[in-house]
Amino acid sequence: MVSRTHVQQFLAGAWIEGEGPVVDVVDKFTGDVIASVSCASTAQVDAAVAGAKAGFEALKLEPFERYRLLNAVADLILANRQSLAETIVTESGVPWKDSDNEVGRAAETFRLSAEEARRLVGEVVPIQGAQGQAHRMAFTLRVPRGVVGGVSAFNSPLNMVAHKVAPALGAGNTVVFKPPLVTPLSATRLFELMLEAGVPPSHIALIHGDGDPVGQHLVEHPGVDFFTFTGSTPVGKRIREARGMRPVALELGSIAATIVCADADLKRAAMRCAQSGFRRQGQACTSTQRLFVQRDVLEAFQALFLAEVAALVVGDPRDPNTDVGPMISEKDAIRAETWVREAVDQGARILAGGTRQGAVLQPTVLTDARPSMKVLCEEIFAPVLSIIPFDTLDEAIDQVNATEFGLAAGLFTQDIQSALQSAARLHVGVVHLNDASSSRVDLIPFAGVKESGVGVEGPKYAMREMTEERLVTVTL
Repeated sequence: MVSRTHVQQFLAGAWIEGEGPVVDVVDKFTGDVIASVSCASTAQVDAAVAGAKAGFEALKLEPFERYRLLNAVADLILANRQSLAETIVTESGVPWKDSDNEVGRAAETFRLSAEEARRLVGEVVPIQGAQGQAHRMAFTLRVPRGVVGGVSAFNSPLNMVAHKVAPALGAGNTVVFKPPLVTPLSATRLFELMLEAGVPPSHIALIHGDGDPVGQHLVEHPGVDFFTFTGSTPVGKRIREARGMRPVALELGSIAATIVCADADLKRAAMRCAQSGFRRQGQACTSTQRLFVQRDVLEAFQALFLAEVAALVVGDPRDPNTDVGPMISEKDAIRAETWVREAVDQGARILAGGTRQGAVLQPTVLTDARPSMKVLCEEIFAPVLSIIPFDTLDEAIDQVNATEFGLAAGLFTQDIQSALQSAARLHVGVVHLNDASSSRVDLIPFAGVKESGVGVEGPKYAMREMTEERLVTVTL
């Protein structure tokens, strides 16, 4: 790379200057320019894919070698924990405590992928149980697809990249990856560390640029065998249409919900819901946006919850005490503030927050919102949460399910029978019992239903997505 403040492309085994425009990267809290990014041309995207394709054909890494390399990357991530966390804080506005946690999670994602690389196997097929087939054997193999193309979102600029790149490499593929232009620095540093760990330069490529033309060209490229994307549902739909029959994994939008029943541990539920709604500025697809509270305990829970919200420290993400920092841009903060004002004009009430300074929107709690308001029927992706009372659990579940999205939900209750029955009825990909919607551990399968996506993340499960299942029969 030219310097620590200028970011280039890595393709065909070398850091090179982009042929597209140069774009500034700003500190999300101060607005100061902290770096510049040289964007790729579509011709450079072609070169990146061609290099990855050639690397896949020329060098097949054995499972143990993949295990060794991915563990080496994890070691380097932890060795550079401080500087990586500082980078996340500066380019994304995510507060220090969450940024530091993200670095640890990224290392864990690489370790999980390393372990799965050693045990990625097919299965024996009981063909001998079919009539007249006693003389045959059958089994499946997991075969890498080839070139994996990836695009991630801004809200987790290191670990989200790890969830694309590490499973792809662990499964034996090569990778061409494009991070968001607003948060390119963490991904760039990760690619530097992968090269330092010994990942073959021919197996990874990093390109920068806008979704159009750079991202779109990568999506449509015939040399990309599998595409993985995290972002909005409208963009995901366009990707699916552009890819046709070629496989994709899409982790898309949501209007995540958490339900608090009358028999719940209200103090713990209030604490976890405040974290779920407002940590990372509510800029996570699983952030609780709709909080359903049983009417019998509404007053008691609301008092506990508002106390938790009031205790959140808001401001400079570099302060280790800060819980809520700036949103990704002032423009996005203004949009969220406008939605709140529209809801108030239509009859909603603000119980906390509602004010903004620059890109920092105070954690905002609404009540009396109606389903037709944007704050309830569209993904706000901001520190804004609406409390919605309910009388019966059936009523709450119906409301949770009454959107086109279905990523994650939380449910607090002490009734195990009711909890397990509800888990089957909530039409979402992930249900957290006695936890909020945003709870996530990196080894779990993570997938949405309806318009929240297709495919599964989590190293073990992503690696199955990133391989083809091949049946082999043997006649004895």
